[in-house]
Amino acid sequence: MQFGFGKVDITPRVGVELFGYGPFLNRHSIAIRERLYARALAASDGVTTVVLVSCDLVGVSAEISAEVRERVHAETGVPGEQVCVHCIHTHSGPRTKFTIGWGAADEPYLELLPKRIAAACIAAVGDLQPATLSHAVVPCEGLGYNREDEARPGLVEALREDWRPANPELTDTEAHVLRVAAGERTLGFASYFSCHPVVGPQVSRYIHSDFAGVATNLLERESPGAVGLFLQGCQGDINSCVVHHGEQESLLALDVIASRYARQVRPGLSLGAPVIGDAVRAISRPVRLTHDPVPEAELRKMLAEREAVLAAPGASDAEHDVRMATVYAIALRRELARLAADEPIGETIEVQALRLGDVVLVGAPLELMLRYKARVQAAFERPVLVLGLCNDMRGYAPRRESFGAQDNYAARIVPYLLGYPPFAPSIEDELVAALIAAVEAVA
Repeated sequence: MQFGFGKVDITPRVGVELFGYGPFLNRHSIAIRERLYARALAASDGVTTVVLVSCDLVGVSAEISAEVRERVHAETGVPGEQVCVHCIHTHSGPRTKFTIGWGAADEPYLELLPKRIAAACIAAVGDLQPATLSHAVVPCEGLGYNREDEARPGLVEALREDWRPANPELTDTEAHVLRVAAGERTLGFASYFSCHPVVGPQVSRYIHSDFAGVATNLLERESPGAVGLFLQGCQGDINSCVVHHGEQESLLALDVIASRYARQVRPGLSLGAPVIGDAVRAISRPVRLTHDPVPEAELRKMLAEREAVLAAPGASDAEHDVRMATVYAIALRRELARLAADEPIGETIEVQALRLGDVVLVGAPLELMLRYKARVQAAFERPVLVLGLCNDMRGYAPRRESFGAQDNYAARIVPYLLGYPPFAPSIEDELVAALIAAVEAVA
């Protein structure tokens, strides 16, 4: 196989509003704590070339991904369906996908962003050279807790080196490490792990790539000239152990958690075994998942409840409940308008798989819960890395039981904030089957 790497700075200017944590927070950035990058890996077997680009962003829209793919195809000839635009999901970067209230879009930045991401991909293809790929699995603990099953730890507790969640089996406890080398020289690497990068809190106004990006930058500096990618796994229900603390405490904790991750990944860069096989393959498939729209009568009841909050005497836009009620009211009115116009949902998502020798990466444009990874990996003996936030950002893919409560945030609320009705409880089985089928298609 041949491999190439590219890296382009995608940091926005100071002043742009940051994405994440809640509605209408006015988190206008005041400084850059860590620069943001698009880091691309290209691989080829002489017949097929694939490109995987990891962006230090919360996620990107399908429109951004489409433009990146068009530009890469025009410059390199690599078909768009063989290019994967992936994001690490930092909550301390700019808004790059439509949501109601979660940060304002900066149009000049969005105009330039696809060009910058594409430039990293084009550089990676231009850098293709014979190299060896190795793979390792290393223990990786003390980084996250399952936020659907456990309360978050205190700051002092989480910063102890021996901290572990009460239920480690409900978190990711291993990291996959890929290393590309020419002789003894590391050309590039990738680490794969599942955990929300939310060390930076909602009060933070600093631009940064959170623990995932800070750790990757640290490991890059230890191998001068190498490009490192962080690959976000199934983090939908896993938070970093430090989350929702003060700005200065969190900025200091950021280095601690990043160093914790880097220290556990580092051995994988030297202990990996050569990957079996030299085939490179790619597949991209549209998948239609079942939606379960809320009935109109219930939508109107939900809207009336939110409008009552907004109409209450003394309601203030400084109150979180008022801001959330505003988000819901806008979303519910849009859904009622869709129903009135009898507009079909008619949406599909893209499932994509890339094969590098014996290793397969398979991704979807959702925040996948950890169970999805477990179910997909259990179907194969080969290494399979299940990635979320690929080529679009479509909210959560919840666990089946999450649909029991009508007010469940991930299952019932987030979809409307992104402009579409909730998925049906069958999404878990439907999406797991689609991911497994994509792996089988390239294997």
